[in-house]
Amino acid sequence: MNKSFKGRDFTRVLDFSKEELWYVLSYARDLKLKRMAGESLSILKGKILALIFEKPSLRTRVSFEVGMKELGGDTIYLSPQDIGLGKRESVKDTAEVISRYVSGIMVRTFSHKIVEELAEYSDVPVINGLSDTYHPCQAMGDMLTIWEKKGRIEGVNIAFIGDGNNVSNSLMLLSARLGANFSIASPKGYETKKEILDLAFLEAKKSGAKILVTSDPGEAVRNADVIYTDVWASMGQEEEKAEREKVFRPYQVNMELVKKAKSDVIIMHCLPAHRGEEVTDEVIDSPYSVVIQQAENRLHAQKAILALVL
Repeated sequence: MNKSFKGRDFTRVLDFSKEELWYVLSYARDLKLKRMAGESLSILKGKILALIFEKPSLRTRVSFEVGMKELGGDTIYLSPQDIGLGKRESVKDTAEVISRYVSGIMVRTFSHKIVEELAEYSDVPVINGLSDTYHPCQAMGDMLTIWEKKGRIEGVNIAFIGDGNNVSNSLMLLSARLGANFSIASPKGYETKKEILDLAFLEAKKSGAKILVTSDPGEAVRNADVIYTDVWASMGQEEEKAEREKVFRPYQVNMELVKKAKSDVIIMHCLPAHRGEEVTDEVIDSPYSVVIQQAENRLHAQKAILALVL
């Protein structure tokens, strides 16, 4: 199966079939075990990954840079000032030129249209490090964590509390494709977009997964194996912060909410966390929390994707 990945883009989780996604997760687990054993790999020797950042990030940059170097390759970082996607130069021209220099492109940007356009015109694989609609690499790291902690994915109950955003979109779609049950509780006006829900329900019908959309956090976490939350205001939503804090206050993941889930529930957050807002210190620092393991698993999931598509 590994040959079927070469040269392909990873712009959203639905780019890969159920079998292919499982292959990536299994490969990520193997790479993690090799790293823990101190084994070095040179799978990507001579390969260079361009890192295009329109939105800054600690975890995304470090995990992709470390991942490439641990696989024997290298990276070149391109900041917003360096590249000016769609402003200083068209996305089409940028994609066509950069793909003559490098082996692959990772892009972290505001608009998913930019990811799609890069993928359309690039001659090398394009990996979505985050866009306004999807965060597929995050979802893969998340699912690796759930698999490690719960021993399975199919039938696991995942509850997302908060905004119907790029993180929840990718996790919902990945859950539906792999057979995990997914509940999301969002305030009115901040729900998951219809086009994402339509895709998720279609996938769930094939896999047997159940999807619940509600405005009640208590309903969402009932029988939950996993509770996931994210910041109330993401980068680029700073002007909405004060209003969002009022609307999302009842959606805080605190110990009262956690106690409504299963006794062995795990708490997840893609980080950075705004402690005291979407999650309390008591919860994120509790034995329920797996946020550090989850952050580490971004590295292993991305290494698997890089090794396969490059």
